Amino acid sequence: MHFGITIKPDLTVDRIVALTRQAEASEFDYGWIFDSHVLWLEPYPMLTLMAMNTKRMRLGTCVTNPATRDITVTSSLFATLNLISGGRMQLGIGRGDSSRRVLGKKPVTVAQLEEAINDFRNLTGGNEIAYEAGKARLTWAAGGVPPVWVAGYGPKVLELAGRVGDGVILQFADPDLIEWCVSFVKKGAESAGRDPRKIEIMAAAPVWISDDVKIGRERVRWFPALVSNHVVDLVSRYKPEELPPALTSYIRDRGQYDYLHHCEVDSSNANFVSDEVTDRFCLLGSAEAHIEKLRRLARAGVTQFNIYLMCGDEEDTLEKYKKEVLPAFR
Repeated sequence: MHFGITIKPDLTVDRIVALTRQAEASEFDYGWIFDSHVLWLEPYPMLTLMAMNTKRMRLGTCVTNPATRDITVTSSLFATLNLISGGRMQLGIGRGDSSRRVLGKKPVTVAQLEEAINDFRNLTGGNEIAYEAGKARLTWAAGGVPPVWVAGYGPKVLELAGRVGDGVILQFADPDLIEWCVSFVKKGAESAGRDPRKIEIMAAAPVWISDDVKIGRERVRWFPALVSNHVVDLVSRYKPEELPPALTSYIRDRGQYDYLHHCEVDSSNANFVSDEVTDRFCLLGSAEAHIEKLRRLARAGVTQFNIYLMCGDEEDTLEKYKKEVLPAFR
């Protein structure tokens, strides 16, 4: 299994750089950053600094979308960063959540997402695309086409990930729900004549290593609240029998969600989230408990575990994973 980190760009620039350096020194393989330009710092200058302060770690967005920025802009950014990083960039892309909803806008459609992925690959590969009434081409793009990771929860987006993605991003660490999601990825891959085993599966979630599970829950409870935004969207688009109750039932008592307190420890957004859901969606407990759950995730198909490094004590979390968890997977 590979390991990655995701940084929420509400830290100081110096600390973002320092955490990235520490993660690479701790043998993490991937460094990701949120893209929600209104809520937090603009991610692309941060990715530039992350690339210039690492040598091996693969870097990318977790996640961007095709509407906040025109796909020609995103393609140009990644083609440039691929030159700066020596070909280490990874595109994490989805339909759009916080960066869209905080502006009162909706996510894009699955068809728009698929079109954007195709355009991204062509543009970063130096090929011409049809663009509105004309054409577009990045004639200078020469750093290679970055792998594309598709983020989603619903069957349609997951099948899209199977058809066209190099990887899929699943924002929770529940092995049973991971298996449900992977089944649609496999279905999409097989429909396109692809080998499902060649598609990377990422589980992304916050962690807290401590024997005091009660404290850990309060540090990560914001995360199922974040996921609930996607679940609410799913419930509006699918029949109840098409979705697992383990994913949908916990939003029954959910109130209004304030995106200005998105991903905040102690946020009132998380008041409706139970201990049971928190335990399923996140990694808590001793290092041994983390290792056991990570092995369950691997059996469910996960090839990368991505720590949402935003619960406090980020440096300590990296150090504990370096010493107590990662050696079990090397």
